[in-house]
Amino acid sequence: MPPAEGTAPQTLALAKVVARLRAEVEDLEAGAAMSAVLERAKGVLMAQEGLSAEEAYGLLRRRAESRRCTLMEECWLTLGATGRPRAVPEPGRAPGSAVFRSGRYAQAGAAGPGRRTLLAGLARTLATTSGPGEVAEALRTALAGPAGVDAVMIYTRAAAGNLELTGHAGIDGATAEQWSRIPPVGNFAALEALTREQAVWVDASEQTADGYLLIGDRPERWPSRAWIPVPAEPVTTAVGFFRGEPGPFENGTRSLLSRVVRLCGAALGPPRTPGAAVPPGEEVEVVQQIFDVLPGPAVLLTPVRAADGAVEDFRIDAAAGESVDVAGRRGKELVGRSVLETYPTVAGTPLWDGYLDTLSTGTTYEGPPFTYEEVASGIPRQSVYSVRASRLGDRLVVSWIHRDTSDLEARRLADLQRLGNLGWVGWNLTTDTVTWSDQVYTVFGRDPALGPMTLEELPSHVLPDDLPGLGQAVQRLLAGGTAIDQSFRVTTVNGVRHLRVVGEARTDTDGTPVEVHGFVQDVTTQRDTEIALRESERANLVQRGMLRAERSLAARLQETLLPIPEQSLELVGLRVDVAYQPADAGVNVGGDWYSAISLPDGCALFVVGDVAGHGLAAVGTMAQLRFTAKGMAVTGSALPDVLGRLNALLLHTAAEPSSAATATMVMARYRPAGHRLTWVRAGHLPPLLVRDGEARFLQQPDGPLLGATADVAYGQEVIDLLPGDHLLLYTDGLVEDPGADIEEGLTALAATAARLVREGRDETLARTLAAGRRQHRDDICVLDVHLPAPPPAG
Repeated sequence: MPPAEGTAPQTLALAKVVARLRAEVEDLEAGAAMSAVLERAKGVLMAQEGLSAEEAYGLLRRRAESRRCTLMEECWLTLGATGRPRAVPEPGRAPGSAVFRSGRYAQAGAAGPGRRTLLAGLARTLATTSGPGEVAEALRTALAGPAGVDAVMIYTRAAAGNLELTGHAGIDGATAEQWSRIPPVGNFAALEALTREQAVWVDASEQTADGYLLIGDRPERWPSRAWIPVPAEPVTTAVGFFRGEPGPFENGTRSLLSRVVRLCGAALGPPRTPGAAVPPGEEVEVVQQIFDVLPGPAVLLTPVRAADGAVEDFRIDAAAGESVDVAGRRGKELVGRSVLETYPTVAGTPLWDGYLDTLSTGTTYEGPPFTYEEVASGIPRQSVYSVRASRLGDRLVVSWIHRDTSDLEARRLADLQRLGNLGWVGWNLTTDTVTWSDQVYTVFGRDPALGPMTLEELPSHVLPDDLPGLGQAVQRLLAGGTAIDQSFRVTTVNGVRHLRVVGEARTDTDGTPVEVHGFVQDVTTQRDTEIALRESERANLVQRGMLRAERSLAARLQETLLPIPEQSLELVGLRVDVAYQPADAGVNVGGDWYSAISLPDGCALFVVGDVAGHGLAAVGTMAQLRFTAKGMAVTGSALPDVLGRLNALLLHTAAEPSSAATATMVMARYRPAGHRLTWVRAGHLPPLLVRDGEARFLQQPDGPLLGATADVAYGQEVIDLLPGDHLLLYTDGLVEDPGADIEEGLTALAATAARLVREGRDETLARTLAAGRRQHRDDICVLDVHLPAPPPAG
């Protein structure tokens, strides 16, 4: 819409500059929050992928669409992945997929039929051996096929610290003679195994042969070797296994060899005093007395051996009061009965193997929780137990915990998983079986009919960027038994979900993971909240920066447009005192302004105005009004006409009439001849006249707010100034207080101004009044127009 008629050209030019600056600030505010993050993400892709800027932007857009996320979220995900190791995919295989193969971690199966048969047969063979030589031959024969063992050597530490070769198999006589005695040198693997009391694996997986003294005239004959100490007090014997097959020992083979060595404890341990292993009858009575006051179930087991010495059953010689069998017999009712009578299905289980292992080696057995099926009143029922067995002479002390949960506890656990949107997961590496709780299917959006997801399936659901990190966590957990807490994202029927997996591994006595358990939690809601909070925080920071920039720009513009804030000047026989003070609080400058100029016809123009609002918009409106009013007054326009044109200017420059800026204003023209002052106002507070020590507010002419409505008329009033008069023009910041009526402020202003004049403190009346406002929430602008009294006649 064209500007109002009579608008000065310089005013129109300034209005265009202000409008352009306002539009630039709005554009910066809208784009600053996004552009910096977007440019950084594009730079990362350009460096990593060798893309141009346009190609990097296109890749970000495509990734955001495929992941169903915003472009801003994709930018932050890209920046968050900076520095992460990049996986190099094998041909025809997904990146890092080798880590997600269950065969790499599944054990040969300590409870498997083949392993149990081998260990049981070896135990019977070792029971009939008569020395380390026969033990070595038995080991080589039993392990040639299952573990690829070609030779076995047994060293015992002598009193002087030397290692003596006490048994061997698969080693020629010359080699055995050459290596029959080894001094205590530090680079011999067998000595290190005895010193550290743990297995030493000399293969390609952990350490090369460099640095070890290797047995044989051709060390390359056995590229992989293992030295395992025999459990005893003290540890004095180590068994060495030699393989002609290159490559590291698999986890299952390591577990098998360690269990085999524990079976050798009786055959290779220190000789026992005949009869010392069996406690006399009175000692059984002492154990029973202890059991009588012991809380929880516990029994004392005595092995029942066959003619060849193999253990075929255990007899209960003492029992605690809380011990119960499947038939309901309790406490001492169990004494004299056998284990296979009280718990008939325990034979051939890992628990049975643990009993035999503890009996032969003295190593305490603490098995993982296992499910035992018992039959009571003809009804099969499964119970979960955790069992601990320790050797006492030639007997075992066995205690257990019944871990079954009640229906109430089960419901509470289900509620906990549902409310926390998490579920329990488990993986038995021995049987290679995966178990999920019901909530895990909900988390993954998977049909329960499909069963738990295998390790091989997982990569197809994980987002490619998260696959390397998850693969490293899986490697740490399943290969090394290290607990993990890993976040990753998966694609489900419900879109991309943010998940957290926490897991730990249960290991066997060799430290090899045999069971994994933990929980998976859907943290999508939390992540969305975190992202929203970060976006809000970034937006707030940008907004604060834009506000500071706008305030700085508005302040500079205000300083350029307004005269010196505080001054006294002489104008057509009048002395004018000016004061301007910005608000004490707030980050935006206001729209208060003033003018005090001489006109071409010898008159003077005084204006004080206040634009509604703060900031750059208010300063721009102030500039329009100030320069338009000055231009029209210079051309001789009547004061009511000036206000009418200013009102039209505000209405016509607004995008919509309802969005027009508003302002109050008081304007006065002083003619020296006759000391006449003509004044008009537009919604502004009335001028204050101080005459003869008394103060009163002038009668106000008609004049509504500028920019409020069209088709309005403005009136004017006339007053003749007398010598000594003070006329105050001011903005509402001088009289307004929060929570107080403005009439109280006006009354206080009149009283203060009159008192200052009576006291002769009127030289800087405007500045004194402004300074008296200690706390003010709005800008203050004051003009004191003073007609000096003539000097007294000389």
